[in-house]
Amino acid sequence: MPDLTWQKSSYCAQGDSCVHVANAAATIRLMESADPSRSILTTAPSAFAALLQALKAKPHV
Repeated sequence: MPDLTWQKSSYCAQGDSCVHVANAAATIRLMESADPSRSILTTAPSAFAALLQALKAKPHV
């Protein structure tokens, strides 16, 4: 796997549990920093954009 430039979520609170996102060629990679296995999810940019759009449209509770 090539070296990726990870960006920490701007909604990350204090502590070790944060979502990190990286752009890798034609895919988006997601990683949870508190996951000891360092599992990386891969998705298409269009699917990630749809997820972000849905999250932004959801009313804050």
